[in-house]
Amino acid sequence: MIERSNGDWLRRSQAAVWHPCTQMRQHDDSASPAHLPLLPIARGKGAWLYDFDGRRYLDGISSWWTNLFGHANPRINAALREQLETLEHVMLAGFTHPPVIELSERLSALTGGNLGHAFYASDGASATEIALKMSFHYWRNLGRPQKSGFLCLAGSYHGETVGALAVTDLAIFKDAYAPLLRTATVMPTPDARLAGAGETPVDVARRAAAALASHLEEHATKIAALIVEPLVQGAAGMAMYDPEYLRLARALCDRHEVHLICDEIAVGCGRTGTFFAHEQAAIRPDLMCLSKGISGGYLPLSVVLSSDTIYNAFLDDSVARAFLHSHSYTGNPLACRAALATLDIFAEDDVLAVNRRKSAKIAAALAPLAAHPQVRHLRQRGMIAAFDVVTDDAWFSRKFYRAALAREALVRPLGNTIYLMPPYIVSDDEITHLANAVSGALAEALA
Repeated sequence: MIERSNGDWLRRSQAAVWHPCTQMRQHDDSASPAHLPLLPIARGKGAWLYDFDGRRYLDGISSWWTNLFGHANPRINAALREQLETLEHVMLAGFTHPPVIELSERLSALTGGNLGHAFYASDGASATEIALKMSFHYWRNLGRPQKSGFLCLAGSYHGETVGALAVTDLAIFKDAYAPLLRTATVMPTPDARLAGAGETPVDVARRAAAALASHLEEHATKIAALIVEPLVQGAAGMAMYDPEYLRLARALCDRHEVHLICDEIAVGCGRTGTFFAHEQAAIRPDLMCLSKGISGGYLPLSVVLSSDTIYNAFLDDSVARAFLHSHSYTGNPLACRAALATLDIFAEDDVLAVNRRKSAKIAAALAPLAAHPQVRHLRQRGMIAAFDVVTDDAWFSRKFYRAALAREALVRPLGNTIYLMPPYIVSDDEITHLANAVSGALAEALA
């Protein structure tokens, strides 16, 4: 490959690539306050990304929350090289292979065997679709087709395919496609930022659960499942809530025969301090969605883990009662091998214990921001830290993003919410670098 500059790759990308979640015009006009820089990345190493002009950027958001153990991780690289020499892909309908079997067994073991059946896809939105369809079809197979509705939380995000959008409550993603959707019922969020005077996060959680209880009392006979992002609602601005909500929601779902679906796509794989976020509430869901970090940020992979009860409802001589859902690359051996290497690192390096120390370091590094007059709700759950910025500037998030890049940090706000979600291999010095970049970018963006 001929060496090229950032400018060369920028011109080619802008002419040929339609980027996700992007108003493409914002890549063109560098003088506009809405300008979103397009960065050609040449390579990655550890927590850093490098462009073609030699600049580097500390990946403070794990490349859309996927990268757990750094870019070009030698252990994951080695596992993939070995797998390439044996099997790159085979269809999973009527066939199987060691990586998908071993990964399914290990994920089941991580749930204590409570979720013992793994169904694979390629991305988080597809996992959401699968879980919704499984719940819907389960009740149909049981002769209760009236249980066909879904509940989600205010501010929820579960993906952008048509089924996933139905249980997503963010207008920017949803409104244009409203005529296509079979919309779910939105329940109050337990977001701790909603606490009134004298209230605690537990109080907010109980208030939201009380609203859920009232709705189920009246409508449970028509509800298939409640879907939640456990502990942290990511796209809603890292809305964090107390585990009490999950405990109460689990009890309510049991009482009213409603499935509980835990969307652990963003918050699973150690992000919140436990391997699965719902573990902090000491509950188990009926269905659980995983993606993003499960492959270490290497390859597209998602999985829905199901209870025996749901799985057994599909066993029948009739093909129509089977779960007829498929993806061409379901259970891809390379992606499964990357996931197995990721789980090996968790086990060999005692990652959750190491992350507790790093979480404390992140908290200490960001603590001075609590005194900033325009900062609100400085908060943290495990390796996710966030705060909100009070400003009327419509372009604040773009200004902050550009200012952070100038300070060698990739930190991309969610509206007026600044958050950090770095790879788990981030060093103390790199945490300090991120905190300094955030502080400096905040000052520049608000100036």
